[in-house]
Amino acid sequence: MEDTYNNRTSLAKGAKDIVKEAKRHATKKVSKVVDRATDEYSSHHNYNRFQDEEDEDEDFYRNPPRPDADGYHENEEGSSDATEGHDDEDEIYEGEYQGIPSAGDRKQREGQVALGQPASDANRDRKGLEQERQADEEELAQQYELIIQECGHGRFQWQLFLVLGLALMSDGVEVFVVGFVLPSAETDMCVPNSSSGWLGSVVYLGMMVGAFFWGGMSDKVGRRQCLLICMSTNGFFAFLSSFVQGYGVFLLCRLVAGFGIGGAVPIVFSFFSEVLSREKRGEHLSWLCMFWMIGEIYASAMAWAIIPHYGWSFSMGSAYQFHSWRVFVVVCALPCVGAVVALTFMPESPRFYLEVGKHDEAWMILKQIHDTNMRARGQPEKVFTVNRIKIPKQLDELVEMDSESGNRVSKFFFRIKTEIYGIYQNVMKCFNYPMRENMMRLAIVWFTLSFGYYGLSVWFPDVIKHLQADDYASKVKVHTNERIEDFTFNFTLENQIHKNGLFINDRFISMKLRSVTFIDSTFRNCYFEDVKSVGSFFRNCTFIDAFFFNTDIDESKLVDGTEVVNSTFTHNKKGCQMTFDDDYSAYWVYFINFLGTLAVLPGNIVSALLMDKIGRLSMLGGSMVLSGISCFFLWFGTSESMMIFMLCLYNGLSISAWNSLDVITTESFPTSRRGTGFGFCNALCKLAAVLGNLIFGSLVGITKAIPILMASSVLVGGGLVALRLPDTKANVLM
Repeated sequence: MEDTYNNRTSLAKGAKDIVKEAKRHATKKVSKVVDRATDEYSSHHNYNRFQDEEDEDEDFYRNPPRPDADGYHENEEGSSDATEGHDDEDEIYEGEYQGIPSAGDRKQREGQVALGQPASDANRDRKGLEQERQADEEELAQQYELIIQECGHGRFQWQLFLVLGLALMSDGVEVFVVGFVLPSAETDMCVPNSSSGWLGSVVYLGMMVGAFFWGGMSDKVGRRQCLLICMSTNGFFAFLSSFVQGYGVFLLCRLVAGFGIGGAVPIVFSFFSEVLSREKRGEHLSWLCMFWMIGEIYASAMAWAIIPHYGWSFSMGSAYQFHSWRVFVVVCALPCVGAVVALTFMPESPRFYLEVGKHDEAWMILKQIHDTNMRARGQPEKVFTVNRIKIPKQLDELVEMDSESGNRVSKFFFRIKTEIYGIYQNVMKCFNYPMRENMMRLAIVWFTLSFGYYGLSVWFPDVIKHLQADDYASKVKVHTNERIEDFTFNFTLENQIHKNGLFINDRFISMKLRSVTFIDSTFRNCYFEDVKSVGSFFRNCTFIDAFFFNTDIDESKLVDGTEVVNSTFTHNKKGCQMTFDDDYSAYWVYFINFLGTLAVLPGNIVSALLMDKIGRLSMLGGSMVLSGISCFFLWFGTSESMMIFMLCLYNGLSISAWNSLDVITTESFPTSRRGTGFGFCNALCKLAAVLGNLIFGSLVGITKAIPILMASSVLVGGGLVALRLPDTKANVLM
């Protein structure tokens, strides 16, 4: 009896040991299979390997080793019924969309593995997790390049090319519309000389902040969504600015419009590069750059065609004036509106979706790209063979939660604060090893090229205006000690100076005074009706028994001790009256800018065709050095025609540098920081533009030596630094 009891006890103990060992071996096998699945694509950069591994794993579970009934140790190699059922549930995910794995299955599997492992991700060192994510990103970069090559280059890329081109064109228009509108807006709104020039600086400051903010946000919420928001912001406030009357409100509208359009350049280039294969990237990004110059040409042509036409305006009394420059502002907002409408029909960047772990969304967009291109080629039957794509390990971000009791406003500002801090952290990562040295060089090149380009862009037109003003002043007619009685002036007086004149019983009716100055003159019993004056003044003059009806002659033009005795002003025109019909140089100045923008087209075409043949670095450094050398020839620009020629030469040489710099910057950053890095560089560009405008603008008419030497040295120095940048032609988009 006692032997029977001992046998039963031994048998039960042995059965428990067998079950325990079977469970241990089953867990070990399941973990091994899942580890192989999560370590997918590590030895071969071919997405077909995933299907092969899945087939092998399925064969393993469908045909497990049979246990041997003769011994205890052989039975350990088998699997219990419970274990087999567990294996079927934990089999490599089959997913959705014709075999595509779903994100939920992947997360569930990773959670099960975590339960079977001695250490979870939450307890692992964060640095190790980041290294694991970096390895995943490198594998994804190689696989994504193969996928884009399978999708081909065709109709989808060209559609996106045109849509993003409109957005980039809007940025070019915004940059140059400021310079064209500035003189007109400040004159129309009676801005004193002490406050003039703020418009250009404010717009560039808004674009600087916008480039930094929207570029960083595009790495967090997506390229398409951020581009839609920033373009909509620009379009709305650009339209609004054309209707406001106060200079302060106008400045605010242009500031917000600049903040919106500031994100266009970093997002557009990041977006388009992520649907291009490596062999197509340099050439087609260069073609995309052409839209920025098309925007410049569009703005110049519209300014030349619209602004000088004073008749294209209307007024509602004397309080509301809608002059031709406001029509120009509305027309310049049209490309932005077109970009917003077109963007609503385009998908998000699939590379961004993969970066943030949205596998299924990325797969569907890649399939759309493939099918669109194949249908355009006449091969609709060709099947998209990719069935799973590597997803980088997603790292949890620890974010301080705001109090639930806070109101919506406080929560909104807390969210903005959190996002800005996240952008700041992303920027700091761009300066970490091994990117620190290259980031510093990129920043130097961006700053020097922008400082020289925008500084000379302000200096060239102002120098030409200065030359025109000197030539105009040399032709002035001077009348001294004249006496005119009972005469009717009903014609235009232009570019004249009248000294010590005496006007008695004269009538000034429906006439214009254009750059006319009266000095120490006397007007007795004179009648002024419907008189318009531009650049005309009465200095130390005397009006006795004079009558003014519907004129723009007021205290701003009666200067230097002018006396008004027993005179009457009736229905005087209020505000600052302006007319481009009276500006002798308006047509010519806008035409010169139009010629300068046309000169960039040959350089654009050449840079696009030779980008991959000559190389990014050679084109960038060579173009900057040649642009700097061409500045020296400005020393000999003593005539207006010579300065125009030098302007066209400089624009044609510098455009290649801009195109190659955009391509290099796009290829220098990983996907998770591409928008942030490009946005930071573009913000530096706008900061350099503000400094260039202020410094070069203050030197107009004073000296030519300092602007020429400054621009030449900055461009040549930046070109030499550019030659030290790494070649990015062979880079895949990490």
